[in-house]
Amino acid sequence: MHRPPRATGIGSLPGTDAGAANRLVFDELPDLPHLPELPARGVGADMIGRGTAFLVELYAEVQPSGWRLTERPGRDARRADSFLRQDLDLLEERAQEFTQTLKVQVVGPWSLAATLELRHGDRMLSDLGAVRDLTESLTEGLKVHIADVRKRAPRAGALLVQLDEPALPGVLRGTVPTASGFGRLRAVDETVARETLAGLIKAVHDADADVAVHCCASDVPIEMLRRAGADHISFDATAIDTTGPGGVSPERDEQLGEAIEAGVGLMLGVVPSVDPARAPGVNQLLDKVLSLSRLGFSAAQLAQATTITPTCGLAGATPPWARQALVLAHRTADALADKAS
Repeated sequence: MHRPPRATGIGSLPGTDAGAANRLVFDELPDLPHLPELPARGVGADMIGRGTAFLVELYAEVQPSGWRLTERPGRDARRADSFLRQDLDLLEERAQEFTQTLKVQVVGPWSLAATLELRHGDRMLSDLGAVRDLTESLTEGLKVHIADVRKRAPRAGALLVQLDEPALPGVLRGTVPTASGFGRLRAVDETVARETLAGLIKAVHDADADVAVHCCASDVPIEMLRRAGADHISFDATAIDTTGPGGVSPERDEQLGEAIEAGVGLMLGVVPSVDPARAPGVNQLLDKVLSLSRLGFSAAQLAQATTITPTCGLAGATPPWARQALVLAHRTADALADKAS
């Protein structure tokens, strides 16, 4: 596993100018730029639409209720493919001489299954056989994508694939609504969820790329993701520490400590992902990171184990704050490195 670079973004940015977004991430995130996602461009640029562009021999179109499987690709699928190709072309222009770690994102199988509908209207999550087919399709597509990115960024030192799993806690708790919205889908056993992710993560590892799993819910399943083989776990560090007395959960702290000891990188979301009433300073953000010293780790150990990020994607931010959020992430990482030296 590669050492976590010091600062990065989650994925999404505001606006529709993909060229400007690429310049932004390469300028402000030199350790770990990422392939920007611009959902404001519309259908096909959203998280689920982009996720469908990775699928092999599975196709989806937008229906009144959302994305749904279809027998053949249509206009929406072509738009999703086109957006992805455009973004990769722009990445290629910027990445020819890039030698650091590069990150790409894709929605994970459980969040995709919790959103994408079968042809008859139920969510794919209602049929575990369909989830297996979806995961296999996504896995094959990711292998192709990884090979393509390596050709486009031939000198990149490493490749990090981020699986976005915002719906994973709801999948495990049984709170994902049915397609009608009147019921809830049955909870998925944690072992099944873990093994599904583990298979996909292994395939990415076999393609010589590392894996981060991102979930900005307050109950991100850290232990399960560690056991599934994630190299990095990305989460909103301002949300998960509010579940116990005094804002600290002993059980969650234990999971975080075990992850660090196991060599899993923590991608800590500490920078607000939408415009705050008052922008935090670097020292304020650094204090949030250093609060993890309660786990028994030194500043040097935390610097080695952590990457600084916004709390979630920046699609809902204004363009000036999106830039400032990335600047703050990078400056906070620099401050942590200075503290550790």
